[in-house]
Amino acid sequence: MNISQEQWWEDAQNDSNAVILDVRTEDEWNEGIIPGAINIDIYKGQGFIDALEELDKSKTYYVYCRSGARSGNACNVMNQLGFEKAYNLSGGIMQWQGPVVEPQS
Repeated sequence: MNISQEQWWEDAQNDSNAVILDVRTEDEWNEGIIPGAINIDIYKGQGFIDALEELDKSKTYYVYCRSGARSGNACNVMNQLGFEKAYNLSGGIMQWQGPVVEPQS
């Protein structure tokens, strides 16, 4: 499900079950992330699926990428795998007006 930036961020902040998921590449991740995000690169194919399968499906996932396309695909994959709550950030980090931080190594 695509949701607006404001709704996405507000929901993520107010949801005790929230996980912010960045599905970009490691190089993109290193350029800056939305605070609190974890990274699983959608381009890893089966590795992406395997990593998703290790996540807690009862949590709520707020998913983003660069422009919103990959994260939209990621939400679809997550739904097929049994994740009931996966929300795509419309416009991705390129249109993101909220905070961006350096990832911790």
